Amino acid sequence: MISVQGIGLRYGGRKLFEDVNIKFTPGNCYGLIGANGAGKSTFLKILSGEVEANKGEIHITPGERLGVLKQDHFQYEEQEVLQTVIMGHERLYAIMQEKDALYAKPDFSDEDGVRAAELEGEFAELNGWEAEPEAAQLLSGLGVLEELHSKKMKDLEGNDKVKVLLAQALFGEPDILILDEPTNHLDIEAIRWLEDFLLNFENTVIVVSHDRHFLNTVCTHMADIDYGEIKLYVGNYDFWYESSQLALALAKEKNKKVDEKRKQLETFIARFSAHKSKARQATSRKKMLDKLTPDDIQPSSRRYPFIHFEPEREAGNDLLGVEGLSKTVEGEKVLDHLSFRINKGDKVALVGPDGLAKTTLMQVLVEELVPDAGEFQWGVTTSRAYFPKDHNAYFEGADQSLIDWLRQYSLNDQSETFIRGFLGRMLFSGEEVLKQAQVLSGGEKVRCMLSRMMLSGANVLILDEPTNHLDMEAITALTKGLEEFPGTIIFTTHDHQMIQSVANRVMEITPQGLVDKMTTYDEYLEDQALQQKVKSMYE
Repeated sequence: MISVQGIGLRYGGRKLFEDVNIKFTPGNCYGLIGANGAGKSTFLKILSGEVEANKGEIHITPGERLGVLKQDHFQYEEQEVLQTVIMGHERLYAIMQEKDALYAKPDFSDEDGVRAAELEGEFAELNGWEAEPEAAQLLSGLGVLEELHSKKMKDLEGNDKVKVLLAQALFGEPDILILDEPTNHLDIEAIRWLEDFLLNFENTVIVVSHDRHFLNTVCTHMADIDYGEIKLYVGNYDFWYESSQLALALAKEKNKKVDEKRKQLETFIARFSAHKSKARQATSRKKMLDKLTPDDIQPSSRRYPFIHFEPEREAGNDLLGVEGLSKTVEGEKVLDHLSFRINKGDKVALVGPDGLAKTTLMQVLVEELVPDAGEFQWGVTTSRAYFPKDHNAYFEGADQSLIDWLRQYSLNDQSETFIRGFLGRMLFSGEEVLKQAQVLSGGEKVRCMLSRMMLSGANVLILDEPTNHLDMEAITALTKGLEEFPGTIIFTTHDHQMIQSVANRVMEITPQGLVDKMTTYDEYLEDQALQQKVKSMYE
């Protein structure tokens, strides 16, 4: 168990935490959430001892070991991959090093023999004989090929380095596991393997992640950082979000009787508790949900942008036809004789590892690139709005205010009152709307690009990685906006939850052609016959 008492931390005059008291107990997985800049990663560093709080104490049950996901990808450049994983268990690795040094001595003494015997005993107690097989198993589970296990870290690609550091944190069954954004740079197979690992992990897990699907799958509790305090809530991210929104809505309904509100909350709890799952973490979460009362559900003070796309007119049935589309980029053929039709109401997720192919297809469809061969035809009643992955060109040299920047995209109402109101709904308030567009942060630029799309009145939305730079609140709001959009969508994102919530059709561009299926994303991934076919198309 790990607990904090009276923790406080200030940076300069800014208060991050004040008198935080919380216990993290075995058998539970805690998702640490909070707005950008709330101090999630800093709190994990306080728990792991990397950052010292100004006041308060951290208590760890004596003898318990921490596993921490390291953030420095270049820390172990000269180490072999397998050894880097084993280094996650510091004591075991130290014993192995000392043993090797003793046995390599040319003048091995009786004292050395006694010491070696002591080390061998402790080595066996720590399950040292299984260290290399366990490390190899973790690496293979995360998708690090066996031929890489004996290479040095400096010889690995960036994504593989991340996987090795994750295996290092998981190695040797730590009592407390601290993971900061563990799904970053992981492919879908590695994420699913990690989810299964954590679902069956019996000790304490504390995790920060922007991946809502991951948090929903593995977490038993949410630890919410809000105004310098951390509050614990039973349930996964969706339960926390929906329950806090419901509580907020009920608090505003002055005329509704207390009994009616209570009944509505009880129904909500029962609906979430009824979700079936065999996994250990999810089963324990269900037991805790069963014990919840309406008094346990509190409104959140978190602010969400209002994202709503309203088409000015309905598109006809003839939406988009693509025939024999081919395109080579810098000598690489990324689209090869691609043919498909998009129907009215389709919400198409472009998935798969080839980001260049997905981006190139979108750029062709919005006429930013000309195809080498083939053709495509949009229906005459369609109007398109496009969110490019790289949108810096819209802001470079833009020295006008945010109001004037957005006004150029507002076709129907260009009044300052309307533009200010629109920006306010996207969480730009007060003096913020007078900032120069060129100095905005990554997340602010994305919110502006989404505002531009909302003002367009388009009936077809094309979005290339719109969740990059967004915080959880904005991703949640965008997902809701796309779910409710009555038109047609073509989009790509690394956010599993968004794909599952929005898409009714999945397309994957492979080296051997297009996989195209009307289905949800989870069904697409769980269809084993289909996945075997997809895998063969990459070989």
